[in-house]
Amino acid sequence: MADDKTNSQPTVKPGLGSLVKSILAAAIGVQTDKNREKDFTQGSPLAFIIGGFVFTALFIFTIAVIVGIVTS
Repeated sequence: MADDKTNSQPTVKPGLGSLVKSILAAAIGVQTDKNREKDFTQGSPLAFIIGGFVFTALFIFTIAVIVGIVTS
């Protein structure tokens, strides 16, 4: 047999839960190298980009609401 380095695992796209978990872990800086590599090899970059923008918008909105409540 040739020393063929094909990927023996089928390419499985991450589900919504896995996507959210990965984005949250990356946002707070606790993403493991193993999960990061899996995300880059199996996940769609567009899904992570959109998820990152959505998380950022929700984060800014949440902070603005909290500041509004505290200052009122």
